[in-house]
Amino acid sequence: MRRKASLILLALAVFFAALSPLLRWYAYPRLAKVPAHHYQDMVLEARDATLLDYGTMKAEKVPKVTIVQTLKGNVEASERIEKTAGRDVVVWDGLSYVQGPDGKMVSEIPERYIFDAHTQEPVHADGEMVDGDPVERQGIEFKWPFLTEKRDYEYFDAQARVTAPIHYRGTQDFRGVEVYYFEQTIPWTKVPFPKTLPVEGITPETIAETGTTRWYTTVRKFWVEPLTGAPVYGEEIHREELRGGTLLGDRDKVTAFAGHVKMREDYIDHTVDLVTSNRTLILLLTSYLPWGFLVLGAVLLSLSLYLEARGRRDPAPAPTTEPEPVTA
Repeated sequence: MRRKASLILLALAVFFAALSPLLRWYAYPRLAKVPAHHYQDMVLEARDATLLDYGTMKAEKVPKVTIVQTLKGNVEASERIEKTAGRDVVVWDGLSYVQGPDGKMVSEIPERYIFDAHTQEPVHADGEMVDGDPVERQGIEFKWPFLTEKRDYEYFDAQARVTAPIHYRGTQDFRGVEVYYFEQTIPWTKVPFPKTLPVEGITPETIAETGTTRWYTTVRKFWVEPLTGAPVYGEEIHREELRGGTLLGDRDKVTAFAGHVKMREDYIDHTVDLVTSNRTLILLLTSYLPWGFLVLGAVLLSLSLYLEARGRRDPAPAPTTEPEPVTA
């Protein structure tokens, strides 16, 4: 009986020991992916900012500028692209909507971001764009890869339509969560005007006729939870200027926007809670279950060997003999 139990424990030990690396190196890369139907919104604010009044073409100090950013998964588009891409694809339709202190629209910039659901590498397909302009992204945008590394990454800037390094600056604690801090600086760069502007009759084409150009620079900061690759917080020190042309009269340049853009407090709390929950799922697949199965396998193997050794030490029971019959 002990020998049979020992063999059963040995089989279970081998099963759990083999399951440990399979879960980590085979199942995890296939199970960890961004869902195609993902949706999120985020509100950012720049307080005590400078904003251009397109009616008077003068920069004014305002108490607050609000940026509402949404990302909506386009399942139909992702399924269509997957047929030719041969891999799991996510399509995010994004919108960055900027409004002034009076709640009126300042600008809105739509974009479509197409990427690999597992690695977050960009996938180039019809429809990839920023503000209606076709683009071919290089590098990441919005999200880092699962199991983010302590190194620099290439990050796509939608305003300038360029990819530039975003530098790893160290590990920090953000509200109880260990995060990697990344920072990117985009130097002054000539950028297109948004196609949707707040004043009727003013379009990028009419501004271009005046010879006035738009320039932009930013310092972009992200605090990224490394297991999920999700930013838990972000900031931008953002500046825009209009330069030259007859639109500005005798001025060489005018500030279109200047402000320190930060996530609103309630969205920080929501994001930290969501990322913490997803972090637990990643830990189950990469750490808790693989190591747990390995330890369980070792325990079962020890029990199997113990029962086998004890069975060998115990002496076999002495045979019983029938007494010889007594005859008269």
